Amino acid sequence: MKKKKTNDLGKDSILSLVLKLTIPAMLAQLVSVLYGIIDRMFIGHIPVVGDLALAGVGVCGPIVTLISSFGTLVGIGGSIMMATTMGRGDQKGAKKILSNSFLLLLIFSGVLTTVFLLTKKYMIYLFGGSDATYPFANTYLTIYTLGTFFALLALGLNFFINGQGFPKNGMFTVFIGAICNILLDAVFVLVLKKGVAGAAWATVISQFLSCLYAVLFLFGKKVHVKISFGNYDKKLMWKIVKMGISPFIIIATDSVIIIAMNAVLQHFGGEQGDLLVSSMTIIQSYFLLITGPLIGISGGVQPLISYNFGAKEPQRVKKAIFFALIEGIIFTGMMFVISRLFADNFVQFFVDNAAVKDISVWGIKIFTLAIVPLAFQYVLVDALTALGKIKVSLYLSATRKLLFLGFTVLLPYFFVAKNAFFAEPIADIIGAVQSTIFFLIVFKPHMERFMREGVKME
Repeated sequence: MKKKKTNDLGKDSILSLVLKLTIPAMLAQLVSVLYGIIDRMFIGHIPVVGDLALAGVGVCGPIVTLISSFGTLVGIGGSIMMATTMGRGDQKGAKKILSNSFLLLLIFSGVLTTVFLLTKKYMIYLFGGSDATYPFANTYLTIYTLGTFFALLALGLNFFINGQGFPKNGMFTVFIGAICNILLDAVFVLVLKKGVAGAAWATVISQFLSCLYAVLFLFGKKVHVKISFGNYDKKLMWKIVKMGISPFIIIATDSVIIIAMNAVLQHFGGEQGDLLVSSMTIIQSYFLLITGPLIGISGGVQPLISYNFGAKEPQRVKKAIFFALIEGIIFTGMMFVISRLFADNFVQFFVDNAAVKDISVWGIKIFTLAIVPLAFQYVLVDALTALGKIKVSLYLSATRKLLFLGFTVLLPYFFVAKNAFFAEPIADIIGAVQSTIFFLIVFKPHMERFMREGVKME
């Protein structure tokens, strides 16, 4: 009989499992980031209106992030609970969790599509849009919102593929969409000259293909836990939401911060407002190349942590967290150097405007000053989430975001508009120190209590 190509989360080497789970997850996150970046590259080079179109799509960025964060809310929350339940050997319970998670994704898809279509004009101006950039933002956001169903299911269900020990299939889910997005962008924007609308349709079609693959895979014979219908439980759904609330806060509040950043740049930037928003769009695109793979590391190792937590294997839990942290430090260290050497090469893919280029290159170097400490924030907070310490991880996530938001508003008030970019490294350093201290205080007693009393999701 043919051996299953899967990973045994309870028996295989921890280092081997960490690499097998996190590297495909990192690549998947990196490729996922390319969705938005590729759109922006094509849009930034649209003749005559490229700069304004780029600023318009940049305004949509936080809205798109906010929409996708609901997929992460259900995906991470449900997959962590599923992995912990599988670690206890309860396949029936794991199946029920996936069933309820699938229904939650459907509900969120319908609600978000309706809400964003009804409020898009208000949100575009709230997120830093102007009269000049509104037509481009409106076109992109309208089309993208119509594909919310595919975006949420593709993202949310992928966590359940990875959580069952199939990281390569999870990576393939993302690769399908990314490759199609590149090809369709070229066709719609360059060949058919459809501009912003073409870039949006390319993204929606690509997300549909990713969604289709994820759904078919989770209905297939290869997985341990398949999508099923029924056994719906409101209390269980609430637990799934509570479990995913910390990573949701991390991603969703990125939108709030970008809103604040765009609004601050428009307000304090004066005549350079649109130019600064365009630069911020490029800087955020670059920063996602760092935070995306970091999420791949911290999120990719979560099923391993949760499974061995449920199986009462504390030494395997410790090793998983340690190796993930080392991987995060190595990755961010490399990106710190790359950011200093190749920022200008990255920026030139987006725009030809010399002023936008200069601000963007400077901003990238400022934004990445504290990315090595950021590895501690991501890995340790997500580890606490995987261990069921939801309140602690939520506090740590929210505190860093509040610091970021506060400095984003205060720095331009006392200095010049572009000094808002320093808010990122300041918040990253404070957040990393706080997360490390809390983790060292909480981890050992939590593991000891669990060994005595069993699983408790707080």
